Amino acid sequence: MTRLPLALFAAFVATAVARPQDPKVGPNPGGGTVVATGQLVRPAGDVVQFNGRPVDFALSPDGQLLFAKDNRGLVVLDVPLWAVKQELPFPKGTGGASMHGVAVSKDGKRVYATTANDKMHVVEAGEDRKWVVVRSIDLPGPKAKTPSHPTGIALFADGKRALVCLSRNNAVAVVDLIAGKVTDTIPVGIAPFCVLLNADESAAFVSNWGGRRPVKGDRTGVSAGSDVVIDERGIGASGTVGKIDLTAKKMAGEVAVGLHPAGMALAADGKRLFVANANSDTVSVIDPAAMKVRHTVTVRPVPDLPFGSGTNAVCLSKDGKTLFAANGGNNAVAVLNVAGDAAPKVTGFIPAGWFPGAVATDGASLFVANVKGTGSRNENPKKGGFNTHQHTGTVSKVAFPDAAKLAAFTKQVIADARIPQVLAAQEAARPGVKPVPVPARPGEPSLIEHVVYVIKENRTYDQVFGDFADPKVYPKPKGNGEPKLCIFGKDVTPNHHALADEFVLLDNFYCNGVLSADGHSWVTEGNVTDHLEKAFGGFTRSYTYGDDPLTYSSSGFLWDNALLRGRTVRNYGELVDTKITTKGAKFPEVYADYMKKAGKVEFKHVLAIDPLWQRSCKEYPGWNMNIPDVQRVDVFLKELAAAEKKGEWANLTFLYLPQDHGSGTTPGMPTPKAHMADNDLALGRAVEAISKSKFWPKTAIFVVEDDPQDGWDHVDGHRSIGLVISPYTKRKAVVSKFYNQTSVVHTLEQILGLPPMNQMDALAPLMTDCFTDKADLTAYTARPATIPLDQLNPPRKKLPPKEQALVDISLRQDFSRPDKVDDDEMNRVLWHAVKGVDAPYPAEWAGAHGRGLKGLKLKHGK
Repeated sequence: MTRLPLALFAAFVATAVARPQDPKVGPNPGGGTVVATGQLVRPAGDVVQFNGRPVDFALSPDGQLLFAKDNRGLVVLDVPLWAVKQELPFPKGTGGASMHGVAVSKDGKRVYATTANDKMHVVEAGEDRKWVVVRSIDLPGPKAKTPSHPTGIALFADGKRALVCLSRNNAVAVVDLIAGKVTDTIPVGIAPFCVLLNADESAAFVSNWGGRRPVKGDRTGVSAGSDVVIDERGIGASGTVGKIDLTAKKMAGEVAVGLHPAGMALAADGKRLFVANANSDTVSVIDPAAMKVRHTVTVRPVPDLPFGSGTNAVCLSKDGKTLFAANGGNNAVAVLNVAGDAAPKVTGFIPAGWFPGAVATDGASLFVANVKGTGSRNENPKKGGFNTHQHTGTVSKVAFPDAAKLAAFTKQVIADARIPQVLAAQEAARPGVKPVPVPARPGEPSLIEHVVYVIKENRTYDQVFGDFADPKVYPKPKGNGEPKLCIFGKDVTPNHHALADEFVLLDNFYCNGVLSADGHSWVTEGNVTDHLEKAFGGFTRSYTYGDDPLTYSSSGFLWDNALLRGRTVRNYGELVDTKITTKGAKFPEVYADYMKKAGKVEFKHVLAIDPLWQRSCKEYPGWNMNIPDVQRVDVFLKELAAAEKKGEWANLTFLYLPQDHGSGTTPGMPTPKAHMADNDLALGRAVEAISKSKFWPKTAIFVVEDDPQDGWDHVDGHRSIGLVISPYTKRKAVVSKFYNQTSVVHTLEQILGLPPMNQMDALAPLMTDCFTDKADLTAYTARPATIPLDQLNPPRKKLPPKEQALVDISLRQDFSRPDKVDDDEMNRVLWHAVKGVDAPYPAEWAGAHGRGLKGLKLKHGK
C-alpha cells in the first residue's frame, strides 16, 4: 500500500483551509461551493459549467473540441476558448445518455455516443458547423425485449467497425458502422463497462463491472436480470477484466481485479493495462499478455482512510509516466507515478468538482468531467429557489502542476474533502468516559440504547416547513423558510410541525442525494456507488430499491455494521416492495378493509437483501401507494406492545413511511393533501406510542426523507426536513448547524457504538447540537388528522378541462416503484392541485425548469 509521508500529512492538517462553522449548501463566502455532503468544492484550473451531469468525454484528434457526454446528450466544448460551443440533447424518444461511452472518429468528422436504452447515435457537423445526430444504430437488449444499456465504445482504425459494451446483455457487440447494424455479439463477464483495442486490433480488453459469471457453489443475487456473485451481505463480490480474441470472437482470458472495474487506460507499448476499481478505491495494473495483475494500489488521499474515494476513471500522460485517476468521493484527481515496472506511487491530488467521473489529456492540460459539478444549482436569472433535478455539471481544464503546486493542491484536497474529520471519527474510545447522548468517539458509552430510524419520501424543507417563517401561522416566526413555497404546511401536517416545534427545528438539513435510487442508498449505506452517480440519463440497467447487488457500496449497510457488533435490528418496510394479491383491490378497498379490520385484503412482500429480510416484519407493507401509512404503523405498534411485555426491543429499528410521496391527482387515489395527512398522522402515532413506552427514557428517533426531489426550496434543492426526537433532544430549539443524511447515519452509529462505515458518514458532523445531557421524559401527544385520509381524487370526467389536464399528467406516471415518475411534471401537478389550477406556477422559484401548466403536454395516457 502506497502511503503519504506522515510529516507531510501533518502539514496538510495544520494548514487546513478554514471552513465556515455552519455552512449552507451553495456558494461559500470564502470561495468555492459547499455541496450536500458537507465537502467544499474548489476545482483547480478553468471551469466550464452547464445544466447536465457529464459522465464521459472524448477529444477531437486535433485537440480543438471536447465532446462531453452528459445525462441529456452531448455538450461540445471549444478547447482553445474553453467555452460551451453547443449543447446537443439526444433526439426525443431515444432516451438519455448512458453512464459511459463516447468516441470520435480518427478523422474527427463523426462522434459516437451510446444511449441509456438501446442505441448508439452517430453525430456529424452540418454545413452550419452545428453538430447533429445523423443516424442511430440499434443495439438490442437481452432477447430484444429489454434495453441493452450500452456503455463503452472502441473504434477500429479503419472507421468501419466499432466494439460496444452491452451492459445488460453481458456482451460486447461488433458493430458495422457502414451498414449501421450489429454483426456479432461476444459474451464477456457481467455488465461490461469499458472496452479498449490493442495496437494491432487483434484483441480487446473489457472491464466487467459486475465481475465474472457465477459458477456452481457461488452465492448469487440478481442484477438487471443476470445472476451475479455476491457476498454474505448480498453485495456484489466480483470484478474482472477480460481479454477478447477478436479473430475467434470469444473471451481469451479473464483476471480478477477490484470491485466495479470501470475506466481503463492501455500503455502505448501495450505492456500495461490500468483499470480503476470504483467500489474498491484502487487501481490495478495488469500484464495484458499474461492477463495477470502485477500491482494493485490504493489511491485514497490517506491510505488509512476507510472506503469511499470511488476511483472510477483513469488516463495516462502522453509520455506514459503519469497516471491520473478520478476519485469521485474525494472530489479530486489522484496523480500516480507509473514510470518503470515498480508499483505505482501516489504523488498528490488535484482538486476537482463534485464527483469527477472522467479524465483525459491532450498532453498539455488535464480535462476532468465533474458529474455533479456544483450540485443542484441551476438558477433562473431571477432570484429563485432550487430543485434537486437542476443538475449543474462542470468540466475542468487544468495545466499540469509542478511539484510545489501539486503539494499545495494536495493540501487543499485534504482540507476540502474533510479528511481530518474522517480520521478523527476513527479515534479509539477512551476508558472511563461518562455516558452522554452522543459520545465523542465510537465505542464510548451513550445514554441511549434504542434508535428508531424513520425514512419517508421526497419533501423539501420549504415545501413542509416554509410556513414556520410565516407570521400568519406562527406569530413568532422562526427558521429560514420561504412561506410562498409551502404547500403542506401546519394545516396539513400538524404532527410534523408539532414535533419540530416541541423538539428541534433543523433549518439547515440536507439530503445527500436527489432521488430514491441514490437516496435510499445514502440513508442505509451512508454512501452511493459510481452507477448511482452516473446513470441519470436513464436507469435502464437498474433503478435500485433493495434489488440490485451491483449498486451497493462495498462498505455495506447500517444493519451489517450493527449486526457485526452485536446490536439487534428490526426492519419495518425499508427496501421492501409490496404487491396487493387480492384481485381488484386499490386504495379505496384497502382503506375500507383496514377501517373495518376485516383482514380480507392480502399482500405479498419482497426484499432481496437476505440479512435485512431475516430481520424484517413480514406483516409490514413496504412500497405501495395503495396502502395507507396508518395501516403500516398499526403493525409497528402491535410489535412495540409485544416488545414492552417481553421487555426487549431492537437497538436499531427501521420504520418506512412512504405515503408522503403521493399519487398526484390520479382518480380514485388520495389527494396530495390526504396522502400527506396520512403520513403525518402515522408519524405522530408512532412517536406518541414510543414516548409512552418503557423504552422512551433510552430512545432516540431520527426522521428523514430519502430525497427532496418533489418540491422546491429557496436555499438549495437538497435541503429537506429532518427531525430528532428523544428525551435528550433540546426542547423548542432552532438548530441551524449544517447537517445531512450522513450526519444522521454517523450520529446513530455513534450512539450505538458503531464505527463509521466509510468516508462519507465519517466526515459528516455529529448532531450533538440537537441534544442535551438532561432528559425530559414528557411524552408526545399525536395531533389528529386535519384532512380526511380517504379524501380521493375525483374521476376525470367530472372535472373541468384544466383539472383534467392535471389528471392526464398523473395518469401517465408510473407509481409502481419509488420515483419512476417525471418529477418536473409531478411538481407542477402538486403545486396546482394544492394551490389551484389558476395559481401562477412559481417559475421564479423552480429554476431553469420553470414553465407554467400551459407549457406541458396535456396528453391522455395510461
